[in-house]
Parts: sequence; C-alpha cells; structure tokens
Amino acid sequence: MTQSTSSTKRRLLASGLQACLGAALLAASPLAAWADTGAYPNQTIKVVIPFPPGGTLDTVGRTLAQRLSDQMGKPVIVENKPGGNATIGPATVARSTADGYTLLFNASTFLSGPMISTAVPYQIEKDFQPVALVAKAPLSVAINKNLPISDMKGLIQYAKANPGKMTFAVGSIASAGHLSTELLKQSAGLDYMIVPYKGTAPAFQDLIGGQIDAFIDPVLGSLQYHQGGLLKVIATTSKTRIPVLPEVPTVGETLPGFEFFSWYGLWAPAGTPAAVIARLNKEVNIALQSEALTKFSAQGLILEQRSVDEFKAFQKIESDKARKIVDDANIKL
Repeated sequence: MTQSTSSTKRRLLASGLQACLGAALLAASPLAAWADTGAYPNQTIKVVIPFPPGGTLDTVGRTLAQRLSDQMGKPVIVENKPGGNATIGPATVARSTADGYTLLFNASTFLSGPMISTAVPYQIEKDFQPVALVAKAPLSVAINKNLPISDMKGLIQYAKANPGKMTFAVGSIASAGHLSTELLKQSAGLDYMIVPYKGTAPAFQDLIGGQIDAFIDPVLGSLQYHQGGLLKVIATTSKTRIPVLPEVPTVGETLPGFEFFSWYGLWAPAGTPAAVIARLNKEVNIALQSEALTKFSAQGLILEQRSVDEFKAFQKIESDKARKIVDDANIKL
C-alpha cells in the first residue's frame, strides 16, 4: 500500500466518523425531532394553570386540554400550580425544556402582573413564546342588590354623591377586573375604595352579603348569581351587548369608548421549535370549533381563532393598554 493510498483511506475514515457523529447529534437535537410535525406529540403534554382548580380559567383550560388530547392522540394533562400571586406556575414553565411538552394556560393578568412587581422571576417577552389566543371574557359590573342603583348612570351618580365611601372588590391585584375598576374610576372621574380579595369566591360572598358595594369580574363568574337574583349585573364591559345578557347595556353606552375584557391564552417556553408552535396553534383553533368549547359562548365567553402572529400582535396591544392603566393609577404591589 502506498503512502498516498493510506492517507486517502485515513481521510475517508475520518470523514465517515464525522458524518456519523453529526447525524447522531442532529438526531438527538429537539429541532430535528420536530422537523416533521407528525412526530409531535409522542408523549404526555402538561398544561400548567397558575390558579387553584374550580375557577373559570381552570374550567376552560381543562376542557381545552381534553379536546387537544382527543385530537392529537396523546394525553394532555392539567397541573394546577397556584401561589406567588400567580407567578409560580409561569416560572415553572419558563424553566422547562422548550420541546412543546410543558405549556402555560393563563389569563391576561399574566401580562399586567409583572408591571406592578419587581419580584416576578421571569420576563414574558424573553422567556415565553405565544401559542394561541383562546377566548376573550367580557366583564360584568355587578352590585349588591339592595343598593338604590339600576344602571351605570345611577352608579356614577351614587358614587359622586358618596365620594370615597363606595367600595369595589377586586379578586386579585393586576387582574382584568382590577384594571377595569381602575379604568372606570379614571374614565368617570369617580372616587371609591378598591378592596383586594384573595380570589373571586370570597369577593362574591361579600358582595351578596352587603359588605361590598360592587365587583367587576368576568361575566362567567357573576352570571349564576345575577340569574338567581342574588346580585344585580347593571352593565358589561364589552364593546357591544353580549348574547347571554342582551337586556344588560354596556358601560360604553354611558361612557362612550369604554371597553375592557379579560382573555385567556396558551404559551410555551421561549425557544420551542416553530413547527411545534404552529401545530399547537392549529390544534387549538380546531378545538375552539368543538361543541365542548362553543358551549362557553352561551356563558359569556368570546372564542377567538387566531394565528400565532395575530396572537403576538394582540398581546402587544393588550400589554400597552394595561401598562397605561397601571401607570395612570400608579398601581404597585
């Protein structure tokens, strides 16, 4: 064997080893695994909800998870991780592997929370990737049934006649209900007391019992009490009247331009492959057409089918809106 032939064989062997090593590394990488979206999912998907079981967000999230499981042929389970003013759950997802198997289902308070606290252990723009908008939830202005108020005009007159005395509950700081309550105060030039609660259930109990005068919260939460005659819903914060309460006017009918809502969405850890994000977005939009989820429309939710880019744009608009309210009201935790 000549020296030239031996050298050529060594180069070919080295080249072959490098090719094999490169192929092995590529096969082990998440990007290769999801290059074909048909390979995803091949194991259980976990959806983290940063609130206790039983609330509106949890109910919608669990229903969505079941539909995704049925559609994708793999278990999609919900894990409730409340605590830390709803920051523990998102922090867990932010630290998870960006492979599409750990997701976050959260409400719009996810965006406003970090605006009022420096203790939040993640950055939304840096640590999360928007996946899909799921629903918008118009809010209701609910009042104690014994108050001498029947509409928004009457509420404004009553609050102005009793400056600093009227009380509004908020289920949690920086929630959509809290921001809407602050926005109403700013828009109508009112002076009333805002009382924070640890959740909506105790707030509704005190509203019904007369310890609190008013509470702005998603329609889905107040509807049963309104229909049962335990409190009065005098307005909704949607742009137009909602089908489930066609007789109830909007706040905007008294204060032109007023509109606010909570909303629910799905996020993944930053760095999750685009193919996985696209597959999840597609599956969520399919699920939103199912009877299991369209039933929520009769309870006040507005289901939203949007692309990933449309959700990103929506998130930016809502974040800017929340930031202005927080800054104008000087809300700090």
